[in-house]
Amino acid sequence: MVAIVDPPPAEWRRWLLPCLTLLIVAAVLFVIRRELAHFRVHEVAAQLRSIPPRLLMGAAALTTVSYLLLGGYDLLGLKYVARRLPYARVAFTSFVAYSIGHNLGLAAFTGGAIRYRVYSAAGLSAVEVATLQAFCSLTTGLGLAVLAGVSLVITPQRLATLMHLPHPLAVAIGVALLAFVAAYALWCGAGRGVLEFRGWSLRPPRFGLSVAQITLGAVDLAFSGAVLWLVLPAPLHIPFLSFVGAYAVAIVAGILSHLPGGIGVFESVILLALPRAEPNALLGSLLAYRAIYYFLPLLIAAVIFGVKELTAQRQALARVERVAADWIAPITPQVTGALVFAAGTLLLVSGSVPMLDARLFALRRVVPLPILELSHLAGSVAGLGLLILARALYGRVREGYTLTVWLLLAGVAASLLKGIAYEEALVLLLVLLVLWLGRRAFYRPSAVLGEPFTPAWLVSISAVLGAAIWIGFLAHRHVEYSNDLWWTFELSGSAPRMLRASLAVVLLAATFFALNMLRPKRPEPVNASSADLERARACLAQGEGTLGNVAFTGDKRLLFDERDEAFIMYQVAGRSWIALGDPVGARRAHEELVWRFREMSDLHGGLTVFYQVSGDRLPLYVDLGLVPVKIGEEARVALAGFSLEGAARSELRQVRRRAEREGSSFEVLMPGTVDPWLPALRAISDGWLAEKSTAEKGFSVGFFDENYVRRFPVAIVRREGRPVAFANLWTSAACEEVSVDLMRFGADAPRAVMDFLFVELMLWARAAGYQWFSLGMAPLAGLERHPLAPAWHRVGNFVFRHGEHFYNFDGLRRYKSKFSPVWEPKYLVSPGGFALPRILMDVSVLIAGGFRELISK
Repeated sequence: MVAIVDPPPAEWRRWLLPCLTLLIVAAVLFVIRRELAHFRVHEVAAQLRSIPPRLLMGAAALTTVSYLLLGGYDLLGLKYVARRLPYARVAFTSFVAYSIGHNLGLAAFTGGAIRYRVYSAAGLSAVEVATLQAFCSLTTGLGLAVLAGVSLVITPQRLATLMHLPHPLAVAIGVALLAFVAAYALWCGAGRGVLEFRGWSLRPPRFGLSVAQITLGAVDLAFSGAVLWLVLPAPLHIPFLSFVGAYAVAIVAGILSHLPGGIGVFESVILLALPRAEPNALLGSLLAYRAIYYFLPLLIAAVIFGVKELTAQRQALARVERVAADWIAPITPQVTGALVFAAGTLLLVSGSVPMLDARLFALRRVVPLPILELSHLAGSVAGLGLLILARALYGRVREGYTLTVWLLLAGVAASLLKGIAYEEALVLLLVLLVLWLGRRAFYRPSAVLGEPFTPAWLVSISAVLGAAIWIGFLAHRHVEYSNDLWWTFELSGSAPRMLRASLAVVLLAATFFALNMLRPKRPEPVNASSADLERARACLAQGEGTLGNVAFTGDKRLLFDERDEAFIMYQVAGRSWIALGDPVGARRAHEELVWRFREMSDLHGGLTVFYQVSGDRLPLYVDLGLVPVKIGEEARVALAGFSLEGAARSELRQVRRRAEREGSSFEVLMPGTVDPWLPALRAISDGWLAEKSTAEKGFSVGFFDENYVRRFPVAIVRREGRPVAFANLWTSAACEEVSVDLMRFGADAPRAVMDFLFVELMLWARAAGYQWFSLGMAPLAGLERHPLAPAWHRVGNFVFRHGEHFYNFDGLRRYKSKFSPVWEPKYLVSPGGFALPRILMDVSVLIAGGFRELISK
């Protein structure tokens, strides 16, 4: 049997969204350039220096209050999902998530990913964490609606001008926004009905909780807006109520742009909303706002993270170490990767703007001009390297950690030698300290550039490079460019240094992109060959469980580790790259294998999916950024205590005795003795399929193929010497477990023949020294039915309920309950989100053997 799969998606689709983001960046830079036609670096610096210290301190205090209020979002969200966590953990998680989420837009480093890693480790389910994240996002939306609505209703002139709307229409929009917020509060007060939006089902919070949610969102955003309002140029007299509406619109525009922190888009909206402001002065205020509300919390988060990591490494404080490690370990790659990406951006921007003249003249006494020139160039090159290495840190690559340490040290030296930029050097040293404290998280021996970068990463790096170069030309816009400028070497020659550094990083980046995109394309994976199956047999001898035996159907592709100690069996359906079960083989190879599988599916633009994995291995997949969903429970019977004695086993004893009276007998045929029986077994199988009006399934279960069946022991039930039922057996290494795959019986089989077969199999397995007997799991069964579950979970439950009918597992649960099994949960892990319904359909189609087979029994 060959699985029916779809061709891989067109290459251009992977580039569509990243390229659209790049176009938005270009448009934003164009708008800002037009607005800053008379931009002067010294005037911007003068505005920064002119902000009174008391206002800067006030802005910092307002920022502190705002981030404390942001922690309240998480507290309300936890109350909504009826979970309680220690306040210290909630505050830490919220602050780190928001400080990183505000600054970076890369999916690998978002606040949502950090929340999931910390809260899931604290016991929250995937649905609860996703619901909490959605609750926090809704709180932000309600706060923005309140601020914009009040501003439009009370002072509509400024926003109406900004959005080019008539005043009555602006007021009407404000009334509509406030009406929406009021309707939400009334709906929560009524406590009835469930709202559904884009796949999410939302039950109403209690009225008091909704009022707190609306109030908290509005107050927090008012405080964050006050940070910018407080540092606006002194001559610009604008009422706070008018300003906060424009601020809300700018925040929404930044969110919709998908750019990191809405950078550029936010500034463009503010510049357009305040046309009377002097552009240079306003830009200085915006830079101060960015530094105080965005960059300063990111640095503080890095310090807190580093302190907790340092505390976690103090052996004398065992309990503190355990608690701190629980907080830190899940998010180390995200935090350090985000900080390194930010450090690379800082070095590139620093290489584009002029150094302070006073520092340059002080430096010339101790540093020769050639050293200064080389340091400036080296700093920009190190910045590019850090952008590239951030991806390796997210992947926990050991060599990436080592290279990053050296580049950060080079960046520190370059910052000091090119202009005594001690502030920049301190930031890099802080990032280096955090990275060193989290060094234990980077243990993968994978190559830094072992897998091609995805379009999203390439476009993100391109956007940072483009913005840095644009800033350089903007900062030196009044310099007359000529060919001689390239060869000008002098202390005050910041423009020539910017040109040379920009050219160097562009050439290096272009070389990197070309090597990344033009490297020989790896052969497309194909189904396992005979040689692959023999390699898999050796891995099975080192593995646990029996599921790995399904690799011998030949309808899957196999991915082996470098030492051939373990493998992943998978297949492609639509955009989903679906791995079956946990990696098979030596445990030490599992982590590297799942990372390689993730990288391989990313390379092909696919969705990484692991189907039917065990609960004790979930941290392995959560570390990849995947979301688990429970899909059922496997029933395993402990054979050491299994017998037919006692009142609880009376029904099983009666089944056995009745079958024996009717002339039934049981036998296990070992491999090598099955061939003479294959024609009879084929007839039983064909008759069973015809009676059930179904076709063979695949992927997660075996199918009747003579080469496949003869590989395994086969248990048969004979009646008057003729086979009437059979099951092929999967066994694991060291007699740990035995399970059944195909279970089929003929029309002339005695009643309850499957019960008889299971009883005899368990008695046989116990006598043979096996520890466990697996009754298996019905695929696509058991999605959460939590009242907060997304709508697509209910769709999945519908598919799962009917899946047993499609896959002939109607009586399986009845069999399981008779043997008092131990229930072990099984999961599907995937990117989740809006892709989940498509993934569930792809898995169903793959198991059924095609869409036509899925919809027909």
